[in-house]
Amino acid sequence: MRRSIATISTAVLALALTTPATAHAAPPTPTPHQASTLTPAETASLAAGIGIAPKAPYGTKPTGPNPLLANVPDRSKVDYSGWANYTKAQAKAKAAARLKANANASAKAATTPAVVVDEDEIKGTLGGNDTPANAQRIPNFGTTTSQYSKIRILGSLDNEPVSTPSVQAPAEDNGSIPLAGDTGIGDFRTGATIDSQIGDGPHGRQTGDGSNDFDFYKLSATAGQVLTLKTATPTGPLDTVLLLFAPDGTLLAANDDFNGLDSQITYTATAPGDFYLCVAAYSGLPGNPFDSGSGDGIGDTNPPSEGPYTLTMTAGGVDKDFFAVKLRPGDVLGASVKGSATYLTVYDTVPREVHGSAQDASFIYPMASPLPGGGNAVTDYVATKAGWHYVGVAAGSGAYDITVEAYRPALQGKTPNQTLFLDFDGARVNTGVFGGPGQRDLSPLAAFLADWGLTRADEDALEDAIVAGVTENLKKDMVASGLNPKFKLKIKNSKDDTDPWGQANVSRIVVGGTIAESGVDTIGISQSIDPGNFETAETALVLLDVLSAPAGDTEASLNTYLTPQSDRIAFLGRALSNVISHEAGHFFGDFHTDNADALPNLMDAGGTGFGTLFGVGPDGIGGTADDVDVDFGDSAFLPAEGFHGTEDTLGRIAFGLTS
Repeated sequence: MRRSIATISTAVLALALTTPATAHAAPPTPTPHQASTLTPAETASLAAGIGIAPKAPYGTKPTGPNPLLANVPDRSKVDYSGWANYTKAQAKAKAAARLKANANASAKAATTPAVVVDEDEIKGTLGGNDTPANAQRIPNFGTTTSQYSKIRILGSLDNEPVSTPSVQAPAEDNGSIPLAGDTGIGDFRTGATIDSQIGDGPHGRQTGDGSNDFDFYKLSATAGQVLTLKTATPTGPLDTVLLLFAPDGTLLAANDDFNGLDSQITYTATAPGDFYLCVAAYSGLPGNPFDSGSGDGIGDTNPPSEGPYTLTMTAGGVDKDFFAVKLRPGDVLGASVKGSATYLTVYDTVPREVHGSAQDASFIYPMASPLPGGGNAVTDYVATKAGWHYVGVAAGSGAYDITVEAYRPALQGKTPNQTLFLDFDGARVNTGVFGGPGQRDLSPLAAFLADWGLTRADEDALEDAIVAGVTENLKKDMVASGLNPKFKLKIKNSKDDTDPWGQANVSRIVVGGTIAESGVDTIGISQSIDPGNFETAETALVLLDVLSAPAGDTEASLNTYLTPQSDRIAFLGRALSNVISHEAGHFFGDFHTDNADALPNLMDAGGTGFGTLFGVGPDGIGGTADDVDVDFGDSAFLPAEGFHGTEDTLGRIAFGLTS
């Protein structure tokens, strides 16, 4: 219940958290977060999932919060590749530490060996298990006492032989689709190796007008063939990015930093035709693939990101291996692959791809998570239906070793059930777990009311509206889905309830504070992404300075959508409850979804499209009759974060919160 002075302390994952004895009378001056005016080249880069911020040295921690966990105000400031590289560099050590901690906590887990399964497909061949339809079945895998829940699958990827003769680089200017050099791949050769360089064309920084040099290559493929396209930069400062276009300029695939600073695309042609590969430098992409002069420079990097590269391209039959495992609703599946394979995926019962990955992002799992990590690629999935599911590997040549494990939700059969506590009263938080400077006092929600045109008399009504919205998003919609009859979640708040933080199975979201107070440059951030909800006492922040900035400062300000026509309490309650639900979604198991697609989702990433997350309707005004009820559900993963397929953000939560 509402408190003026309270002190609660606990230790969770070395986290010391207390409520401050006094609250700020008013928030500090908000930090403006006007999104930068982006050039066409910068817009194209972000749309491709490629960052434009300065990149941290490989493997070192970038500045700012981890974008996988944060609802960032401005995507142009995020070093996506730097964070992916840092996460990858940290993943093996984090996975080993989690394994050790969980083994110490459970002797049974420590002594349960994985059952080895050998691939049935004859070594040196392909096509025997290359789709979910002909996947090799593993009948005894599962989570019942009569099954084994840990397996190692040993197999080999054996691709059709291709040759990659050395081919002369096309003459400049080859900086656009119309000017692309024809490689002959798909017509009279299966592959090619080309030595060329970025910077030697008429738009290079050293030899031309400096707008940026791009190299385009034309190649062809038949339906089902796989294009494997990769760069190597053994000398020089060049940091390559690869883009694959259809003839009409549609971007089909993009990659940055697949292996070190070198890039690689593996793309399966769905129909016969021509394709156009662009080699460019990081933060220097074309604004228009039909215009070789559509770059806008690569900033003040010294030395400039130009220099030689070797490009290897092939088109042919590529081996993919699928293995079928039968899951129950609520089973939490984790997989990690070592060896030659660099892509790992899970398909559901439909079958459709539900979590494809070419990276190991298990660094963002909490310490309590038992899911495997430390491989070339790591994936996870929470099953919502009973039946065969499919684990697949691709993008490699030679032997691989897949670890596949299944668990039941952490709270199944246990009490008490999960509680989510919404703290509107301000708190002292160790922001170090979010990349911040340590213990910081965050001001309460009440300190921001005036910035939204409200008075202290409106505080209770606003908090009631927020609680109602969170309850709908995280409780009522889950129950109404019918997915999990054992779903259970208590939602408490600082207005109506005694603070339960520190008790068993209580996670909290602190709604208040600013970027300046917290030292974390974000709107919201969660402590982890936790498929299966194995850590049941976590913290998330929803900071309020950007959300309460003056109208027009940023599309992330709620004031931007308020007019005299607005029902302010209704809109603010809905919008804030959506942001809060988004952060809770992370520590209950969800990744970000694509905020640029046609499907609004509560897990849509920040940085742009905030009106959609806030539920603003077609009239562009919040708090009017056409406002939209944004929910959890099916949506594509955010391309910038390196995952592929359709994420069921509702299903992950519905079963992560099993009683």
